[in-house]
Amino acid sequence: MRATQRMIRLALLASLSIPFTLTSFRSAQPAQPPEDYAPHLGDIMNTIQTRHVKLWYAGKATNWDLAGFELRQLTESLLQAAILYAGIPVSNVTTMARPLRSVEEAIGRKDAKGFSKAFTELTGDCNRCHTSMARAFIVIRTPTEQQPLGDQTFAPNGKP
Repeated sequence: MRATQRMIRLALLASLSIPFTLTSFRSAQPAQPPEDYAPHLGDIMNTIQTRHVKLWYAGKATNWDLAGFELRQLTESLLQAAILYAGIPVSNVTTMARPLRSVEEAIGRKDAKGFSKAFTELTGDCNRCHTSMARAFIVIRTPTEQQPLGDQTFAPNGKP
């Protein structure tokens, strides 16, 4: 009986503290980032890496709508990195245009084989960029069957 009453009291205390925690968390967050805010380059690159993985799985599942969306997001992040970080050579940015266009064309044709080839080219150019920036220790590859994003379905709607 005592254990049950203790559990009920703890649950009540916990439920009462949640609104205060949420209120203090909300008030600690700025309404908008400062005008001079720029995400760290590593954060942008982590976003690109996530988009790279999602792009692969969407293309592999022939979900061309999702693949196109992920490609656009990946491209926007690359542009953001180039705009915000002047230390990235222009040639590294322009070199990425060709494989990005190849992936886009394969998606437009709904060409799984062409997509795979273009994706491999894109991945190679990512690694060449890393090497040119003295970051050869960052090696990107075509994702394996170990899906790190297990909370997302990559097949188009209506397909298992």
